[in-house]
Amino acid sequence: MSTPVIHDPHTLPSDDNVNAYTFCVELKGAPWFLQKGKMIAYYGRIEFNGIGHGRLDRLVRTAFHSPLHASDWVVAEGSGKMLLADRAFDVNSYDLDEGNLTIRSGNLLAYQPTLALKQSIVPGFVTLIGTGKFVAASNGPVVFMEPPLRVDPQALVGWADCPSPCHHYDHAYLTGVMGGVRALTGIGGSSGEEHQFEFVGAGTVLLQSTELLMAERNIGGPPAQAGVPGGQPHGSGQAVQGAVPRLPGQLGDLQRRFGL
Repeated sequence: MSTPVIHDPHTLPSDDNVNAYTFCVELKGAPWFLQKGKMIAYYGRIEFNGIGHGRLDRLVRTAFHSPLHASDWVVAEGSGKMLLADRAFDVNSYDLDEGNLTIRSGNLLAYQPTLALKQSIVPGFVTLIGTGKFVAASNGPVVFMEPPLRVDPQALVGWADCPSPCHHYDHAYLTGVMGGVRALTGIGGSSGEEHQFEFVGAGTVLLQSTELLMAERNIGGPPAQAGVPGGQPHGSGQAVQGAVPRLPGQLGDLQRRFGL
């Protein structure tokens, strides 16, 4: 059995992965935008403030333009090292250089305020514009593809520097035996064989290496179990009053099912 690596503030990396599932952000006075519930630990003096905090109005005006998701995000500022993770999904950082990238909103964990976040016209996605670093999670390693390309919606993480996709439906599949069975019985649901997102033009498409979306959860919600403040008490089928409610900025079950 190998000896585990024990980290401290000096051995943790700066703005790099600790392992495939954990990323370390070093704050040196410059803030980061952070999705609620993605910070798992930190060293130093770090303060977290919600979007709309008066002192941060100027920063928010320049770097956050997605009202539907404002309640899902905070600003981390101060000095120290902050660890980010998301339920043992793969986590990586990416650099944009005067570019634009549209990404599934639930996959984006954090970004530097030198980037501007905007609401995408595609439901369930947001767009980062400018130059800077961002951190994202995926269900399995990310694969980078060049258009023209058709993608299973549930495998899509995002796309960079290319037009938004359009829907493509496979007529032969829909009118064939499998499509007929689904139409008559409702068994099977929507699949990547009958419905895809079609990308054309120059740019890059980011795919996760599975057709299973990251499971949805209430952003920042505590585990529903005994002994956790704000969680569900032992033996109770009801959530504790004051638990984090479902918010408009989060994807609905129907959107998740169809990869929107």
